Amino acid sequence: MFFKSATDRLMENCQLDVPGNPAIKIALRVSKRARRLSLRVSRLDGRVTLTVPVGTRRREAEGFARERADWIRNHLADTASPERPSIGSTLPFRGADVEITRGTARTVRLNGHHLELPPGEASRDAIRIESFLKEQARAALVAASDHYSAALGLPYASVTLRDTRSRWGSCSARGNLSYSWRLIMAPPEVLDYVAAHEVAHLRHMDHSSAFWSQVEALCPGYDTPRRWLRDHGTALHRFRFRD
Repeated sequence: MFFKSATDRLMENCQLDVPGNPAIKIALRVSKRARRLSLRVSRLDGRVTLTVPVGTRRREAEGFARERADWIRNHLADTASPERPSIGSTLPFRGADVEITRGTARTVRLNGHHLELPPGEASRDAIRIESFLKEQARAALVAASDHYSAALGLPYASVTLRDTRSRWGSCSARGNLSYSWRLIMAPPEVLDYVAAHEVAHLRHMDHSSAFWSQVEALCPGYDTPRRWLRDHGTALHRFRFRD
């Protein structure tokens, strides 16, 4: 048991600042399950998190971070910069790159390998693109969920779209399915796999061998799209549509 003064007490949601070039800001996470100090640099946005066990002294956490400053900076250098879609840039849609152009229609529409945006202020282009992607994602994910639910013989309760970074989908005990709308940017077979995965949870609320057998029955050869998500899924989060 550590006996800490108020000035040395390490609190949840505080931040450490490591000086240097560049300086590093580190978010602290106090975890009852942690047995040691561990650092994580998000490949999505470069956020640095230090997880520490309960009772860790602040000066211990600061020393740990300073000792690993070079390691942190090297990982930050490898983090992809956020990209805001705009006229002339490209964006993945159903696994293929489409060029963003200005069209004449009043709504966003796909024309071959071009994503045409309506006339108007450029400041709203990214939000229009996001709305289009969400609309397409909902249609595709509801259709896939309906298909696999019928194949399984079990109904689901609802479909919700989110922009989660830690998971691509989830299934609640009540049969509510939740998906990342960014799946519409992945190849169609990847979106289908995630839908099959979550629908399979309607029968098996775990990741047992029986669950994976069910996924295989619904989506034969699921290993390939699952591997795609592991290798390339992070890149889908580099696109930023809002400030």
